[in-house]
Amino acid sequence: MTRRRIAVIGIGKIAQDQHLPVIDKGSDFELAATVSTRGLAYGKIPAFRSPADLYQALPEIGIVAICTPPGVRHRLVREALDAGKDVLMEKPPTTTISEFDDLVVHARARKRVLFQTWHSRYNDAVARAKAILKREGVASLRIDWRESVRKWHPGQDWVWEPGGFGVFDPGINALSIFTEILPFQAFVESARIAFPSNRQAPVDAELTFRTAGAGGPKMSAGFNWLEESGEIWTIAIETAKGTRLKLEKGGTVLTVNGLLTVEAPSEEYERIYEHFARLLDKRRSETDGSPLRLAADAFLLGARENAAPFEW
Repeated sequence: MTRRRIAVIGIGKIAQDQHLPVIDKGSDFELAATVSTRGLAYGKIPAFRSPADLYQALPEIGIVAICTPPGVRHRLVREALDAGKDVLMEKPPTTTISEFDDLVVHARARKRVLFQTWHSRYNDAVARAKAILKREGVASLRIDWRESVRKWHPGQDWVWEPGGFGVFDPGINALSIFTEILPFQAFVESARIAFPSNRQAPVDAELTFRTAGAGGPKMSAGFNWLEESGEIWTIAIETAKGTRLKLEKGGTVLTVNGLLTVEAPSEEYERIYEHFARLLDKRRSETDGSPLRLAADAFLLGARENAAPFEW
């Protein structure tokens, strides 16, 4: 099978840790070029300073993965669509709902494939939990999502700027699983969001959720970005039939009533690119914005609290 040629725009940590090595070892895509405003290169692959330079020099490359911070992504995705490219977007997709909705409409108008990725959904444990909840319903659900910003975003000040999402950068991964496995729509009911006194994005958040009707399940989430003891990426659920589920390690492990049911190595990005290849075959976009909407609703409803200054 011929591998599709793809360019990666934005050579930051997530591109270097996941996108580039996954493309290299996969059978669906061939890395043809990279774009980095900092001039970063990857091996002997052609490297460009801007997407415009890439499109002019190698117009035959019809697919791009855009892995920049979300603040510039709306402009870059629009530019790629206007250049006739099919686009894979890292998460979070954009800084606003309006930008995201515009890209969905623009891709449709340009007849290009647009794939919004939510990597935490691509685990067998998540699929199994979703199937159980579809059969048994939900009585309660608690998300605990804590990690170290110093480990996962070392020295990256953009995560603390407006539009950088703060603790919702990892928290939106939990929301992507949450919206995937629930057999109904959830809404943010209340939120408490803590901002370091010297930063513009939150370091801690506590959310509660509700359903459309009265008497729904008790659901909540806690996000924290200063966890130094190791990652805690857990979703604990009790079904309406009393079954106890726990998704752990970012959705790669599922226990049912305390018994290990699914445990698999994390191959989220491998599956993202496999799925992207299928979408390209079908010429079909996939653009679920529900995790972004919940994050935005938390900011709209959130009571602001001041937290201690943050320093690297």
